[in-house]
Amino acid sequence: MGKKIIALAAEPISADVLRAAVGKQYAEDAKVLVVAPALNSKMRFLMSDPDQAIDRAQEVADESAERMVDEGIDALGDTGEGDPIQAIEDALVTFDADAIVLCTHRGGEKNWQEEGVVDEVRERFPDREVSHFEIEA
Repeated sequence: MGKKIIALAAEPISADVLRAAVGKQYAEDAKVLVVAPALNSKMRFLMSDPDQAIDRAQEVADESAERMVDEGIDALGDTGEGDPIQAIEDALVTFDADAIVLCTHRGGEKNWQEEGVVDEVRERFPDREVSHFEIEA
């Protein structure tokens, strides 16, 4: 039986991204839960206006899971809290993953809620394999 992977994705990802992050065989044998956090702008966050971020997260989760399934990966999509760490913690309650793949924006394209997330995930979840892959918006 394959391992379980949580793939935290800020943009739609494909099976190729997952394969690049964890290796081809590992990805193809795994069950994957794509979690798209509802990343919001600082202004919308301060105004308590999460609707646009939630809608975008749903699109990212659905499109990512669909792409992976089309490419032979057993995947489902779900949305998560705007705080990526909280989104992972919430997902782990029902999906006890062996590994976490973080797909974040590149340097200058990072959402303010993505800053420092890779190091924090590695610190908070030392018992899980953590991989990082940078994507373009």
